[in-house]
Amino acid sequence: MEEDGFLGEPNRVELGTCLSSYIDDGTTESHRYYLSRRTVLEMLRDRGYTINPSDIDLTLQQFREIYGQFPDVDRLKLSAAHRADPSKRILVIFCGTGAVKVSAIRNIAGQIVNKETLHGLILIVQNQITNQAMKAVEVFSFKVEIFQITDLLVNITKHALKPNHQVLTEEEKQKLLEQYSIEEKQLPRMLRTDAIARYYRLEKGQIVKVTYDGDMTRSHVTYRCVW
Repeated sequence: MEEDGFLGEPNRVELGTCLSSYIDDGTTESHRYYLSRRTVLEMLRDRGYTINPSDIDLTLQQFREIYGQFPDVDRLKLSAAHRADPSKRILVIFCGTGAVKVSAIRNIAGQIVNKETLHGLILIVQNQITNQAMKAVEVFSFKVEIFQITDLLVNITKHALKPNHQVLTEEEKQKLLEQYSIEEKQLPRMLRTDAIARYYRLEKGQIVKVTYDGDMTRSHVTYRCVW
């Protein structure tokens, strides 16, 4: 007599079809580039740069169809103009898996056209950057930010455990200080090296409104000043 269920062939449940949708049969490399590129696009959008929503909404499959399973980092390069001042451009360059040496920085410098209109450069690295390369970066006339690709695999502002952060305008900042009759140095501090400060590229003196809204505690608001 045949048994039904796990050991019996007649009623065996086929799980392959159900589970296949959860299995990524592509390369880890393409997945890392996809996630980090999406985070960068979201970051630029949140900083006020003009970003096409369709670029952010690109699926992993669509990304692989465009860039392949082993993307060429040169093709991942992108630039954007600021909504408030289109003359301000920012450039994003992905570096390869090897250590970033001074020769790589010189090569990047040679690729940049119209340097006078470039407001900033973001380098996404996957390895260490040598001291000589760092010195070469410092001579650029525009602001250069360096992110490890692993820091961009998840958008920190979307993390469920992170409170909401809102960067105040200069007018909102002055109104806040006047309302409570305080100076910015009396506010709790946020270091410029903080992940949120780096995400928004905050400068010293800027104030961030932080809203905590948890299921276990009441909602409350605090303010932090960047130092």
